[in-house]
Amino acid sequence: MENKKVFAMKFSKIYPLLVQKAERKNRSREEVDAVICWLTGYDPEGLARQLTRDVDYETFFQEAPQMNPRCVLIKGKVCGIAVEDIEDPLMQKIRYLDKLVDELARGKAMEKILRG
Repeated sequence: MENKKVFAMKFSKIYPLLVQKAERKNRSREEVDAVICWLTGYDPEGLARQLTRDVDYETFFQEAPQMNPRCVLIKGKVCGIAVEDIEDPLMQKIRYLDKLVDELARGKAMEKILRG
């Protein structure tokens, strides 16, 4: 899929899919929210506001208060591509989120997911 198509996807449409992925593995929406807030700097109200505003992925990450500086510690593959090797900064942020939710769904401890 072309990057521009991914960037234009509505975050409010992707969010339920992220939650479903986690819930299928007995994780919670609250844990997904905690991961998103850790990565982006949104607080729970800010995250809810972005979902209500129906912003696209690009806007969601552009308006993020502050990406967590520890996100550079996120390593591994998503869709066969190492997240640390992704050159486009926005695509890398999107894949960081995918990777964190994957780790959550695989049962990794929150402390390790949040690079604590």
